[in-house]
Amino acid sequence: MKSNTSKRALAWMLGAASCSVAFAASAQLAPSDKPIRMVIPLAAGSTVDAVARSLAPGFGRATGHPIVVENLVGAGGIPGTAQIVKAPKDGSTLGMVSSNHVINPGIYKTVPYDSLKDITPIAVLATVPLVLVVNAALPVKTVRELLDYARAHPGTLNYGSAGNGSTLHLAGELLVSETAIDMKHVPYRGTGPLITDLIGGQVQLAFVSVSQVAPQVKAGSLRALGVSTTTRSAALPDVPTMAEAGVPKYSFDAWIALVGPAGLPKNIVDADFAAMRTALGSPEAQNAITGQGLMLLNIGPDAAPAFFQTELVKHQKLVKQSGAKLD
Repeated sequence: MKSNTSKRALAWMLGAASCSVAFAASAQLAPSDKPIRMVIPLAAGSTVDAVARSLAPGFGRATGHPIVVENLVGAGGIPGTAQIVKAPKDGSTLGMVSSNHVINPGIYKTVPYDSLKDITPIAVLATVPLVLVVNAALPVKTVRELLDYARAHPGTLNYGSAGNGSTLHLAGELLVSETAIDMKHVPYRGTGPLITDLIGGQVQLAFVSVSQVAPQVKAGSLRALGVSTTTRSAALPDVPTMAEAGVPKYSFDAWIALVGPAGLPKNIVDADFAAMRTALGSPEAQNAITGQGLMLLNIGPDAAPAFFQTELVKHQKLVKQSGAKLD
């Protein structure tokens, strides 16, 4: 049975689609054949990249402009985001950013822009559920059993992540903060090596995106204890949320948002939001969303700035707690 959240998200995605195309095309930049540059400050093949490329055809049709997707990678997405904030305020350059946008100010010595003041949030599109998984040999089957084990063996558990200051690292730090258990953090260069060592037992647990470990969970090489979001994941419907599993205040997820440079005119912002709603209903987008295990969010340009502010405060607190720093 679909959750109320899923139903509301579906209604948001499909609602007013007939008027969205006309509004978006009329309010966007001219001439109509001028492309919109969609900057992805993360690597090709990442979740954000996959979602952006799946949305590009429908977004282009809705706006009446070709969409050119461009990956500008490096330093947690800072160089690519710098291109977005410096872009003309005419809608010709937009960007698709992730939770890294509100993490970076705390872990890098210098960030050449203000993560709130120098962007125009257009829509928070989707959330990326994470799942707490453990090596199958660890003698725990629930979150409560894991916490009991950690307290009985302080400092002996290693939790892995995709790197210092990554969303996976901060998800682990939030668990430490909420439960006061003693675990050691082991950073990896990406999720591939992390998952390999997790299966091999070099680290005992980690938060990883649902889509990346669902096959291993189903095969039994990893055991899923809880999902990080406030609702269960359709990809792992039998796995409880962390709150259901015994950490009542736990809620953490990665997310994907559409942004433009600060000062983007309201008519363009509204047009892009309408066009993105239409694009989310396309077969390409639906396949990507399902394949990546994402959940749609109903956060438009009116609510998105407050969302960014809240997320910045939350993530900066976790970054400070973790002590993560990068040059």
